[in-house]
Amino acid sequence: MLKINEQKFLEMDELSLQKVPFFFVIDFLMENVLIFSQEDLEAQKILVDFPNFKNVQPFTFETKGVTWKSFPQSKEDYQKGFEIVQNHLKLGDSYLINYTCETLIETNLSLEEIFYQSEAKYKVLLPENFTFFSPETFVEIKNQEIFTHPMKGTIEASVPNAIDELKNSVKEKAEHYTVVDLLRNDLSMVADWVKLDEFQRIDFLKTRNKNLYAMSSEISGKVKPEFQNKIGRLMKTLLPAGSILGAPKPKTLEIILEAETYERGFYTGVCGYFDGENLDSCVMIRFIQQNGENLTFRSGGGITHLSKLADEYQEMKNKIYVPIH
Repeated sequence: MLKINEQKFLEMDELSLQKVPFFFVIDFLMENVLIFSQEDLEAQKILVDFPNFKNVQPFTFETKGVTWKSFPQSKEDYQKGFEIVQNHLKLGDSYLINYTCETLIETNLSLEEIFYQSEAKYKVLLPENFTFFSPETFVEIKNQEIFTHPMKGTIEASVPNAIDELKNSVKEKAEHYTVVDLLRNDLSMVADWVKLDEFQRIDFLKTRNKNLYAMSSEISGKVKPEFQNKIGRLMKTLLPAGSILGAPKPKTLEIILEAETYERGFYTGVCGYFDGENLDSCVMIRFIQQNGENLTFRSGGGITHLSKLADEYQEMKNKIYVPIH
């Protein structure tokens, strides 16, 4: 049973009804909800780099070679959680489960240096806590039109005919179709006239070690009157985000909590900026957590009954990167 922080969602509603700008961060289980004014962000040295909102200043670091080592769990340890997931899929408890892992990393970069030097659509730094560099929009609201962009399905760009392989892979297509259908249903809870605007768009993700292609779609609708200018109520209805959970959502959440060996915390939660009229938000993936002196990277992927252990284990490892060129 989720212990949702009801008070914070009501606070978000009050601010958005008053058209007061704010930035928010919501963890995976909706237990921890952080709300910041622009003054709060500055006082706490929280850095945000969104397409339509930035509070970062030009920053120059000394030039140095980047060292980056990751220490993923063994395939045998990964297999333990993978088999829990597969058993539930075979029982029909779920048909898509996003299974993730935590990986220790070593680098000569600080969280701040990673934040400034990486390139992504959405970047946030909570000092001495976490940073992420996410390509994935959660929902946008513009003039009471709502948009979501589910991203599911990746392939290494070096694979011959990679784009065709990604678009035509039976497993990747099944995963993408499932998430698109899930988010179309989710959006229908808060919006009318929901429609699929773009299907299976391919994005190129450039990284230091491996380049990837990722598949996404766009779904839109008109925000229902009872959700207009109520950002808290809308977020509480839509979360957890379907693209990093699976379907059906309640049972799949139970399976994830059984299979995963760590607490996600803010990883795969969402954060966003409300400017007084419109909203932009993202899913917090490509995520690095700081625990004392240690840094860990969180990554994973969608598992279906068609998934192969070796392929999913490799995908989890492929996603442990920083987009520094």
